[in-house]
Amino acid sequence: MENKALMIDGVTKEYKNFKLDNASFTVEPGTVMGLIGQNGAGKTTIVRLIMNMISRKSGKISVFGYDNIDDEIKVKNLLGYVADEDFMFGGSKLKNNAAVYSELFDEWDNEKYQKYIKFWDIPDDKKVSSYSKGTKTKAMLALALSHNPQLLILDEPTAGLDPVARMEVLDILRDFVSDGKKSVLFSTHITGDLDKIADAITIIIDGKVTESLNIDQIEDKYAVISGNNSELGGHEGRLIGLRKGNVNFEALVKRSDLELFKNIAVTSPNAENLLTYSIWNNRKDKLRDIISDKGEQA
Repeated sequence: MENKALMIDGVTKEYKNFKLDNASFTVEPGTVMGLIGQNGAGKTTIVRLIMNMISRKSGKISVFGYDNIDDEIKVKNLLGYVADEDFMFGGSKLKNNAAVYSELFDEWDNEKYQKYIKFWDIPDDKKVSSYSKGTKTKAMLALALSHNPQLLILDEPTAGLDPVARMEVLDILRDFVSDGKKSVLFSTHITGDLDKIADAITIIIDGKVTESLNIDQIEDKYAVISGNNSELGGHEGRLIGLRKGNVNFEALVKRSDLELFKNIAVTSPNAENLLTYSIWNNRKDKLRDIISDKGEQA
């Protein structure tokens, strides 16, 4: 198999009011890649394209060297998928869903499945429609993990989980990639989870992949700075994103520009810093207009 767990190469998908534009990034074996972006940025579109649930206009997607369309059956056996919404047969019991999985996937492991549902106390003799959102997510994870995939595709997997369950899932993902061969693509808006587990981050803004780097590269390239507004020294134009109060500021900046700023605090950015500051400058003027309109109406 090819040494890339996942390769997205120049993928474009167009809707009436949205375009995923020439998206490209790769996921290495043995890593967790966080896919982050604001709602509507294109994260779920990318996930659905990988799963061949929707057609693309152009580009190529491969999983361990296998084309996700030409080699779809092979690819689906390599993928474990947890959707942002329940995709199970809600009117049926979970054990019936598991029976379907056992027929669909070549490496279904019923013993592993039983371990997961017992660990999470999931009643597999009840209809899936009776489950809470958190239990449905755990059930989807149990199904996905029990057919021994090589790449997990997770679309908001920790949304709806309580804090303990979220930590359990993160521990499972760490263990999943620990052999250095299996990988995870983790699409989420809960950036704090990625700070605990991600080896790399891909940022998508308004349908365009703007950055895809491993954590070491991010720390080498970017910094978060903070201090008194007087220390900005007229260099606001060199900042990637800025939050400025009456007295103090915080900003994302390239490390190569740190020499421009004196008497400031410098820290390494986390996933939330990368996302919020990357989109902040594009949206702050619109937000200011809304606030101004409210003030005028009052």
